Amino acid sequence: MNASIIDLRYKTSEILAALEKQERVTILYHGKPRGTIIPVGQESAAERVCEHDFFGMYGTETEAVDRVMERLRGGRHDL
Repeated sequence: MNASIIDLRYKTSEILAALEKQERVTILYHGKPRGTIIPVGQESAAERVCEHDFFGMYGTETEAVDRVMERLRGGRHDL
């Protein structure tokens, strides 16, 4: 469902009904999408982060974080 800024004010019940039907509501401003309201229970990007290829890529790393940072920064402070 698409809804304008005016619809948010005057057609709130219709927007809530669409959300109850598990529809996403795209908010339009001057006819251009500005955001999306996602119904509760639908998977969001934050929930899928653990499925990303880079998640846990250093899971087997045994070196301390401080040591890694020192190594990455290298001679930055050796002026």
